[in-house]
Amino acid sequence: MSASTRRLTTAQALVRYLGAQHTIIDGDSLPLFAGCWAIFGHGNVAGMGEALQHQRERLPTFRAHNEQAMAHAAVAYAKASRRRRMMACTTSIGPGATNMVTAAALAHVNRLPVLLLPGDVFASRRPDPVLQQVEDFGDATVSANDCFRPVSRYFDRITRPEQLLDTLPRALSVLTDPADCGPVTLCLPQDVQPEAYDWPEAFFEPVEHRPHRPRADRERLAQAARLLNEAKRPLIIAGGGVLYSGAEARLADFARAAGIPVVETQAGKGALPWSHDCNAGALGVTGSAAANALAAEADVILAIGTRLQDFSTASNTLFQPAANIIAVNPCRHDAIKWNALALMSDADEALRTLAQTVDCGAMASGWREQLATTRRDWNDRIDEAFAPSPSGLPGDAHVLGVLDRFATDATTVVCAAGGLPGELHKLWRASGPGAYHLEYGYSCMGYEIAGALGVKLAGPEREVVVTVGDGSYLMMNSEIATAVTMGIDLVIVLLDNGGFGCIERLQSSCGGDSFNNLLPTGPGRVDFAAHATSMGAHAEHVAGLDGLAAALDAARARGGVSVIVIDTDPSLSTQAGGAWWDVPVADVSDSDRVTEARAAYRGAREQ
Repeated sequence: MSASTRRLTTAQALVRYLGAQHTIIDGDSLPLFAGCWAIFGHGNVAGMGEALQHQRERLPTFRAHNEQAMAHAAVAYAKASRRRRMMACTTSIGPGATNMVTAAALAHVNRLPVLLLPGDVFASRRPDPVLQQVEDFGDATVSANDCFRPVSRYFDRITRPEQLLDTLPRALSVLTDPADCGPVTLCLPQDVQPEAYDWPEAFFEPVEHRPHRPRADRERLAQAARLLNEAKRPLIIAGGGVLYSGAEARLADFARAAGIPVVETQAGKGALPWSHDCNAGALGVTGSAAANALAAEADVILAIGTRLQDFSTASNTLFQPAANIIAVNPCRHDAIKWNALALMSDADEALRTLAQTVDCGAMASGWREQLATTRRDWNDRIDEAFAPSPSGLPGDAHVLGVLDRFATDATTVVCAAGGLPGELHKLWRASGPGAYHLEYGYSCMGYEIAGALGVKLAGPEREVVVTVGDGSYLMMNSEIATAVTMGIDLVIVLLDNGGFGCIERLQSSCGGDSFNNLLPTGPGRVDFAAHATSMGAHAEHVAGLDGLAAALDAARARGGVSVIVIDTDPSLSTQAGGAWWDVPVADVSDSDRVTEARAAYRGAREQ
């Protein structure tokens, strides 16, 4: 080995390179990669496993119990870190690798960085086929890892060690780019991982990554300012890009100075505290009556850091056809939607410039008053929804009412799929950034507990409370054991409504009978408290809302992992607020109820 090179295996070089990457946050230099999740198998233990073992001081290794779950934890860590820090995940070949595909899709949809390092078949093909190899009889280059291609922002298969010299800088450029950010997959054939190469020492020099803040074209910014200044009823949509940019303070000042109402997507909720005078609440299908009423009347909409998916736009029916959309987004694909005036820009940069030229002087005299009135009325609806039911099992909203009284400004609520995200989006009074962590871009059941683990690792000082339904819990709960092993504090509130209550309600609204969604009562029902206890958590089944409140206080005092199970009514959901969602109903059916639902659906579409 010469003075300018270092002989290392492919895996050793990869790990050393990752350990040399840093990020600047509030003036401090921190490791860009907070660690690597690993489940070892024959396809990575001798390569990546050996490399990680000897570099664990620079790149900590965390062991999980499920590959999809550990990738969820890594994605949640990046989201909670506002994409400024991230994690890697390594698996063996075969099922270990393909278990991560769902998490890759989740990260892709939500524009979140995660580095996926699945093992792969032999590049040399000496033993072919190997254990767990998927064979394509028409294409010898195909492996199971090709499933990652459509759900990766960048994909490569490393068949020679020196390919990393070109691939790793490319991978980092994607992981840290505000427009192209998303999952990167580098497939690592198991014979290439332990292969040695003489690497240039300069390849391992420390690198500091600073946020890239693209600025919009000046003429387009001037055009946007003119539209806002001429608007009678302007509206701001706050998406996740506000938080990733760190633009929440700029947004708060800009909205208050101009008097513009602000509505929030799932990803953007918490960008403004719920108490901010301009915060009109959640937008869209799971939105507040206040936000949706304002959105339906707005003539100019400033959409910041949102991809305007169907839940936010009520399946493209919420806004006036004549409304002017101004889209602030570093991603060109997201910025051009809705024929918007596209400002390819960082959110904070765009708001900083617009604040100098926008005063909304033409705003209709009653628009600010309408904001204040609808805000006040909607907060009354929240209080009504949170009020305990006089009899019978509670609904999701009643449970959230207890959690609302329990939460502090240092509490983060975590959730993902089912009926709970809708209730949370409508009703949860987020105290500000970091208080609300929902994965609803991919609406992935099973994210909740694994995601909460990543949230807690990203913010150890915060109290993390998970809300999860019994259906989602049964899909993925293994990271309770991981959290217990790691000594992580988590409070998990498990709402047992006997199956898939959210889809049961959707099925009924589409004219269907109860079918294949709810579990039968009696023998066979899961004792969730006993199950969680078996993984080392403190778990209990509580009888009603008073029992839930007492169990939450005890969990806070006790620390560790607590699982609190409460029975809920699958038929209850908050009726106030919301907007239409395009869910097609069968054109023909033997059921009169389905035929009636189809007629109602057709009428809604025509309208």
